Amino acid sequence: MRHEHHDHTRDHEPTTASGEPPAAARVRALEELLVEKGVLTRDELRRRIDWLVSRTATDGARLVARAWIDEAFKQRLLSDAREAALEIGVDPGPSPVVVALENTDDVHHVVVCTLCSCYPRALLGPPPDWYKSLPYRSRTVSDPRGVLREFGLRLRDGTEVRVVDSTADMRYLVVPRRPDGTESLDEEGLASLVTRDSMIGVAEALTPRLGFALEPLEDGLDESGERLEVVAALQHSGNSWRERRTPP
Repeated sequence: MRHEHHDHTRDHEPTTASGEPPAAARVRALEELLVEKGVLTRDELRRRIDWLVSRTATDGARLVARAWIDEAFKQRLLSDAREAALEIGVDPGPSPVVVALENTDDVHHVVVCTLCSCYPRALLGPPPDWYKSLPYRSRTVSDPRGVLREFGLRLRDGTEVRVVDSTADMRYLVVPRRPDGTESLDEEGLASLVTRDSMIGVAEALTPRLGFALEPLEDGLDESGERLEVVAALQHSGNSWRERRTPP
């Protein structure tokens, strides 16, 4: 087969920089500088990135489930979430301070980062796109009940809503209320009811019904933050949901 050869003597932009957002370009430049100065090797950077992107909300759910069944552990979690996580073999990540906040019938916490997207990735996995969006970051502070309603969460009038602002030095984990009808579930079963959104505070923990729970399938907020209607087992702004069978 004949191949046409073209002149490749002219300069080209690096393939990795094609369509690269400014923020990504800054990160790449910082990576190059760290390697050049000998602070980190490329292998070390890759391992850290792989660890970061592999995180899910499973570890956070383990903490919540243990707190639901062990009052003494819950108090330790609320006092020092980092130490409580290490106690049960969960890596809380590099954040200097991780604070756990308990939702009750009287007080509901919701987490936001007004400056960027500070978030307990080690416990909850990568933040959803809507968490990083300007509408969520601004409106959660000015109209938290309105934002919660868009996520399908309606609190009773007497419930106090407390908005907490994450920083580079302090990350938050919400301990949602334990659902009714879960007395017979073990710790693993309870953990299956704890979602990422419930640990941010924009949803309640799932309620087991007819032997199945619902879990998030993919994000569904557009860049403007407007609610998208999702047709699935449940209509929920910000997530598509599907049924997942759980042990009785």
